[in-house]
Amino acid sequence: MGSIYDDQHYKDLMNGNYYPLDNMKKSVARLKASGQIDIETMEYGQYQPILSPLETWPNGSGKVWFKALGHARLQLTAQPNTMPLSNDERVVVPPTKCALLDASIRKCFNSEPPIPMKADITQHQKDDANSDRHEIRMVWEYGNGDDQAPTLLNLTMVCPYVVKSRKVDTSVEAQQELSRK
Repeated sequence: MGSIYDDQHYKDLMNGNYYPLDNMKKSVARLKASGQIDIETMEYGQYQPILSPLETWPNGSGKVWFKALGHARLQLTAQPNTMPLSNDERVVVPPTKCALLDASIRKCFNSEPPIPMKADITQHQKDDANSDRHEIRMVWEYGNGDDQAPTLLNLTMVCPYVVKSRKVDTSVEAQQELSRK
């Protein structure tokens, strides 16, 4: 299912909510005003449909969001974490990759000023280790040294490898063409 989100139009739509800083500030204000979410306790996946309604997502990707999100959260919850939240919060070590993802998102939206974010969605390659499960990669950028508050989160969600199926043309014309061969 990850291939539907490994789409530049989807990434541009989402990242337009989080980057640059002015867009992130507008998103924080929209979330707070929405009455649909508690920004201080929110989790990854809850805010996207509020900032960009599911029906506006390209290629019908909004229709499968909650299924894809649930699958990713289950897999990331099963993966232990040893990374600190960030260099300025080294003592905070969330117990799972999902908890790390949630804490990072909350850090971005709840910091003053908020921390912009750039999200990328990719898929594992067939021969990658653990190619059957989700993975997150997070790289914080720091403007004034590594021990200062971050200025940007580069977040990559790596989705499981899925064999791409060939589309079969089942049109009458295609069937007639096949029968002539």
